[in-house]
Amino acid sequence: MTVKTGLWESYTSVVLLGEAVECCTLDGESPVAESITSLRSDPSSMGHVESRVNQQGPPCKDKYLVDRELGRGEFGVTYLCIDRGSRELLACKSISKRKLRTAVDVEDVRREVAIMRHLPRSSSIVSLREACEDDNAVHLVMELCEGGELFDRIVARGRYTERAAAVVARTVVEVVQLCHRHGVIHRDLKPENFLFANKKENSPLKAIDFGLSVFFKPGEKFSEIVGSPYYMAPEVLKRNYGPEIDIWSAGVILYILLCGVPPFWAESEQGVAQAILRGLIDFKREPWPSISESAKSLVKQMLEPDPKLRLTAKQVLEHPWIQNAKKAPNIPLGDAVKSRLKQFSMMNRFKRKALRVIADFLSNEEVEDIKDIFKKMDTDNDGIVSIEELKAGFQNFGSQLAESEIQMLLEAVNTNGKGTLDYGEFVAVSLHLKRMANDEHLRKAFSYFDKDGNGYIEPDELRNALMEDGTDDCADVANDIFQEVDTDKDGRISYEEFVAMMKTGTDWRKASRHYSRGRFNSLSLKLMKDGSVNLGTEQLLV
Repeated sequence: MTVKTGLWESYTSVVLLGEAVECCTLDGESPVAESITSLRSDPSSMGHVESRVNQQGPPCKDKYLVDRELGRGEFGVTYLCIDRGSRELLACKSISKRKLRTAVDVEDVRREVAIMRHLPRSSSIVSLREACEDDNAVHLVMELCEGGELFDRIVARGRYTERAAAVVARTVVEVVQLCHRHGVIHRDLKPENFLFANKKENSPLKAIDFGLSVFFKPGEKFSEIVGSPYYMAPEVLKRNYGPEIDIWSAGVILYILLCGVPPFWAESEQGVAQAILRGLIDFKREPWPSISESAKSLVKQMLEPDPKLRLTAKQVLEHPWIQNAKKAPNIPLGDAVKSRLKQFSMMNRFKRKALRVIADFLSNEEVEDIKDIFKKMDTDNDGIVSIEELKAGFQNFGSQLAESEIQMLLEAVNTNGKGTLDYGEFVAVSLHLKRMANDEHLRKAFSYFDKDGNGYIEPDELRNALMEDGTDDCADVANDIFQEVDTDKDGRISYEEFVAMMKTGTDWRKASRHYSRGRFNSLSLKLMKDGSVNLGTEQLLV
């Protein structure tokens, strides 16, 4: 393949949405995707995809009235919208084609739509009403969930009990069971991906995000490292996994629901990965001594390191603790658990806001720079760069790349099994590195909150920023954030305090899916080299 002039533009104008998924039936009950629209990684082939979206009906803008913004993500904005005919309130997730800069981005969106169309309607999964696209964006019109995030609801309740945790856990695992029965691995189960449908006490809890989900066939194994660090199963880091990873992630959620902190935590990505591989679970800290043995037993079996021995979704739902959820202890788990959950939730909210700001800073000029570097390095114009071309290019153009960026690109070449990077792979790795390895972007994110430019984030500035996202309790959340981040207790957040907050744990690196994928691919390789992961014997040596 030769890199052509205008190739980049073919990404931004590409038709994304293809034909519906065809299914087959296994064992008489499990429909599995047999045929999906080809998801090509070669950018030059992207323009050949046919569009079968909304061919017969009127355009989205004629059917729906777009109202206020509900939230922002890496690739687009979610709006409140109104069905012009029925007047029903819905949500419209508009994904900007301009921000889908690589083949991986395009593939994720197309697969998300295919999976949401494929899964049957369920009270535990947000329903996709319609998917359509125009020249600028792909629009996913979905059921509106107004009840807020999982942890926020728990914190807002007057009391929180083991019984309440059991009810939530059952819903999460029901989603897993439905996905697996229909040939889908979710791959990114975490509390942030569940919303309550409404504000009523008995509101159903719904899974809302299938952006990293994938179709699978029985026995099929995957090697791509995706997901969120705290919730990754050990076999993901070993690059050899199947649907069992969703049970592990659900087990992590259950552990957090019962005690307020993740079971595997560290200040660095490598520390988190090593903790996951060790698999040591703390059942000594409060409130575990007062939690039922049945609940502990279920957590242990869901967090079983060997996926072959781990419970299936069906077995989890048949576990006595889940079966008798309404009879689980109704004694409050204590203020400490609620406090931890509140801290976990509000810090994630602040970081997510900052990360969305950072994600918008990658300018078109920076993208053009990446294109130019690739073209200069690809000396034989075959559309790929070999490790020799990379090394030679670094000597000539190294000043344009940080040392960490060079190392990541070299590791990407060594990791993908080909010894080369094509255009899309080169751009993907470079994009996430530029986005998060640049302290200037952190400085810009800080300036976004520091409206008056005095070098500090004041309480009212943080409240106003959170209010932009429609946060109902922004004053309380801002106060809680200040209690945690303002370490010198001077009533304001300095740049140093902001950076320390962003770099604590691993969430600060989650500004893009590419960063997570690339970083953990590199980390997995490192763990293999130092003996932490032994793929031959499956031994854990850390």
